[in-house]
Amino acid sequence: MFSSRLLGVPLRSTCRVAFSRSLCRRGLNHQGMQFRSYSGSKIPRDKTNVTVVDESLSSWSLKDFIIPPAVLLVLGAGIWFIHKNDERRATTGLNKVKRFERNPEGIWPYGGPFRLVNTENELVTEADLLGGWILMLFGYTSSPDVGPEEVQKMAEIIDILDHQHNLKITPVFISIDPQRDSPAQLRAYLREFHPKIVGLTGPVTAVRQIAQEFRVFFKKVEEEGQDYLIESTNDMILLNPKMEIVGRFGVRYDAEQLSYAVLKEVKKAAK
Repeated sequence: MFSSRLLGVPLRSTCRVAFSRSLCRRGLNHQGMQFRSYSGSKIPRDKTNVTVVDESLSSWSLKDFIIPPAVLLVLGAGIWFIHKNDERRATTGLNKVKRFERNPEGIWPYGGPFRLVNTENELVTEADLLGGWILMLFGYTSSPDVGPEEVQKMAEIIDILDHQHNLKITPVFISIDPQRDSPAQLRAYLREFHPKIVGLTGPVTAVRQIAQEFRVFFKKVEEEGQDYLIESTNDMILLNPKMEIVGRFGVRYDAEQLSYAVLKEVKKAAK
């Protein structure tokens, strides 16, 4: 950019000077004045040409040479800022992904303490579940479709592992609807599926806390007073005897597939 402009200055000036001289040779009159090539002319040809050259040079101001680098500087700064911003967002996103990946031992880096009550209205904490394998499911007794299907699947998994592989797993169902799921309501509901399923509920704050600890989403929808549905995560969560999460299984698994996945994790931990 710089070279083209710098070269353009003498080129344009030369053209204008040459054109001025050609006019002088042709002897054109302008406003009653004659050029030096004719007798009686009082205007020196060289002076006229110098004036033309001076005007050509003066038409190029300092800003013609300052603006291009200034524009390049602004563009460069903008590109650098965009690159750094994208790099920062990519790093942040990568850190978030790494935070929720399994560690080398196959443990998910979340889960935590809780204080709930069982169907007998007795306090239950994470310490009460230590020492055995746990299959955990979040749901609510008023769920119209997916909820009952997943509880039924859990009951089948317990029987498959118990009867076919002699593996004892404690099934735990945690209500995400404590406003309607009292301990008595929860007990009556779970008895329809399997007598070994442990039902837990509690105050709204306690339920929200454990849901956050185990990365379970839930939200009321179509709410009209006490008549509402709840959207939620329907994963079954497998915990080892240390109450560490070693598996999450979505609704795409059937009872046989999930039983095999649980058995695989248990055998892996025994090695």
